Amino acid sequence: MSLFTIAALQLNLPSSDNLDLVTKKVRGTLARYPFVQMVVLSELALCGPGAKAAKPRLADVEQRLCSLARELDIWFIPGSIYEDRDGEVFNTTPVINPAGEVIARYSKMYPFYPYEKGVAEGQDICVFDVPGQGRFGLYICYDMWFPELSRAMVTEGAEVLLHPTLTDSMDRDVETAMVRATAAQQQCYMVDVNNVGEQALGQSILVGPDGEVIHRAKGCEEIMLLEVDFERVRRCRERGLMGLGQPLKSFRDAAHSFPHEGMANRAEFLDNLGPLTVPDREKQS
Repeated sequence: MSLFTIAALQLNLPSSDNLDLVTKKVRGTLARYPFVQMVVLSELALCGPGAKAAKPRLADVEQRLCSLARELDIWFIPGSIYEDRDGEVFNTTPVINPAGEVIARYSKMYPFYPYEKGVAEGQDICVFDVPGQGRFGLYICYDMWFPELSRAMVTEGAEVLLHPTLTDSMDRDVETAMVRATAAQQQCYMVDVNNVGEQALGQSILVGPDGEVIHRAKGCEEIMLLEVDFERVRRCRERGLMGLGQPLKSFRDAAHSFPHEGMANRAEFLDNLGPLTVPDREKQS
């Protein structure tokens, strides 16, 4: 049995400048649970929202985050932080290994337009290996609403999908339903971690490869522990969810394709949806 313990931290954080507080919380987690191998934080946990004013920026704190991972001997996914790059701003999550090395950086591919103004789109999915354990995929908040990203990471072998998010709106129940559906469709673990308090409303959720809810957080700070069993993922994918559906094999073996894969219907439908803008008031008729 190959087990790997993740601590997902649902934290009550101010709207910016959270490096010292986050460092204290992560150290406290490892003091209490020294067996934890990976720590995952929520989207924009360190800097808060607002692409122009949010601070700190990734370049200001990345080395300190690396030092913390090395000190605690953990894999560290510090939520996401705004990154200034080539005159643009990206919502970026570094992946830091226990040696304190950044082995990947993922930039949110689907910023929450039209609300997440001033944030550029990332271009590449993120899949990485924990040697001797298994393969992880990583995306941020609104990315999960596009199932193509989940499928792309799983097609590259991801067995656990990490999903830092920052949600304070009434669609949170829709998002958590989507987390469970994604786990079942992709036959993988889902680690969805939200902030709580000043920035967001919590309700983080951990889901297993049979689509079962392992833990659902409430509206307060929580350290959520997940013991990932990679052999269970592999067995589920081989034998089927609860011994039933085998969607990954069916997707692989299907003898058809879909029009959207080549965007053949683009001018006919997608281009007629109108511009991507914040809705305004309309007359009721």
